[in-house]
Amino acid sequence: MPKNKGKGGKNRKRGKNEADDEKRELVFKEDGQEYAQVLRMLGNGRCEAMCIDGTKRLCHIRGKMHKKVWIAAGDIILVGLRDYQDDKADVILKYMPDEARLLKAYGELPENTRLNEGIIDEEDEVGGDDYIEFEDEDIDKI
Repeated sequence: MPKNKGKGGKNRKRGKNEADDEKRELVFKEDGQEYAQVLRMLGNGRCEAMCIDGTKRLCHIRGKMHKKVWIAAGDIILVGLRDYQDDKADVILKYMPDEARLLKAYGELPENTRLNEGIIDEEDEVGGDDYIEFEDEDIDKI
């Protein structure tokens, strides 16, 4: 049986997130970059995001962020645009909720951007309440 020569397993690697900067400097977009909001996660390190310029793009999460920074639907991200593919982009940075609020306050994000809640599908808004109220008479008939 082989000897364990490493420093630990996956639980040790999972605990290496202490370098997560509590207060980091706010990063603004540069040339060739755009702000986007994640619509849905697709798996395999990819997500679908709606960029602020109105284009829906397939975004690839870079390897440095892949299993360290968790991205969910509704998050505000900074994507790097590709010169050769307009419908694809690369995720550079995920903004924390307080950073996203600051971006909105500085006017970098449009006012109609929803920050706190996840993405709501159109059919969910129309339906309203999904419960049915039964009368006592209806129960007696069954």
